[in-house]
Amino acid sequence: MYDCIIVGAGPSGGTAAYHLAKRGHSVLILEKESLPRYKPCGGGVSPIIAQWFDFDFSPAISVKVDSLRFTWNLEDPVEAKIPNKEPIWMVRRDIFDHFLVQQAQKQGAELKDKTEVTGIEFQGDAWQVNTANGPVTGRYLIAADGAKGPMAKWLGFKDRKRHLAGALEAEVPADVENTSMAHFEFGMVKNGYIWNFPKADGYSLGVGTFIGGAPQDFKKILDDYSQSFNVDVKICKQYGHPICLWNGNQKLHTQNAILAGEAACVVDPMTAEGIRPSIFSGLLAANAINEALAGDINALEAYTNAINEQWGTEMAWAQKLANAFYRFPKIGYKVGVKSPTGAQTMGRILCGELRYADVASRALKRLIPGFGG
Repeated sequence: MYDCIIVGAGPSGGTAAYHLAKRGHSVLILEKESLPRYKPCGGGVSPIIAQWFDFDFSPAISVKVDSLRFTWNLEDPVEAKIPNKEPIWMVRRDIFDHFLVQQAQKQGAELKDKTEVTGIEFQGDAWQVNTANGPVTGRYLIAADGAKGPMAKWLGFKDRKRHLAGALEAEVPADVENTSMAHFEFGMVKNGYIWNFPKADGYSLGVGTFIGGAPQDFKKILDDYSQSFNVDVKICKQYGHPICLWNGNQKLHTQNAILAGEAACVVDPMTAEGIRPSIFSGLLAANAINEALAGDINALEAYTNAINEQWGTEMAWAQKLANAFYRFPKIGYKVGVKSPTGAQTMGRILCGELRYADVASRALKRLIPGFGG
């Protein structure tokens, strides 16, 4: 009987496992893949996450980015230095996710990878989690199995407020000219953007749309974009996947179980940043389970409230900004990105040093004349 079983070994699952195990609880992480495992992701991480841990992330960081370059149809470039002490981290998810889990294991958490969950049932006062390798039992359950995982559905979260975005990504081996600069392109794709994030040994290239609209030929768009960097994405494996964007306050707890990470739809609807919010949800999930194990019958409800208040309030502004920016991207690029402080502001948001609430109202007034009265 474990105190907590965590399904999924991504950033939210690894974070929850670390903080629960550090407090002396018995924790089991179940992961269907073999770790380390590839995960399509741009791999940009806000350095502000370091405040939630007491170990050094350096082994898991590929390069650090202190400059951003924005373009519109590959032209009209805007470059900006990020005015932060600590630049944005660029990571490879196989290394980063496994590193987090290893820190949890050092605290006593157990890992069973190559172990797919086949079903769950609540028996008495605990969860029986059935796997391909036999059943395990835990008093509490954290569903951290991502955008495509079945746990939320099995737990009864059938009408979640989730907005699925689409992305196509590729990892391209290359000699990177400038490993301290990340690239964003806004004109070549509708309702989203293209990114090129440097790693020590290549680029993470991707294209995503975040507010719906007519289908687009992502492969052609990514191919055309990659040629501007003299790399060929056609020779690389490309990964299409859904992204669970935040789409309003919602219930994230049920009987002795909570949702975390992309299973809780915490991804930023403006930038599609997912690692920091996933880690934040894993941190709050660990706090909630810790309180519940100590006898607080309202701890899981408090988790839902905390996510909605501390992350959802911020994401409401991000959602308004995304709806305005991506519907009128040329205006957005002109009055937002090209404004004297626009690019730096985006850098500070990506670093976690600035909140949307601090800038969104002013930005929306520039994008939509008459906004706010």
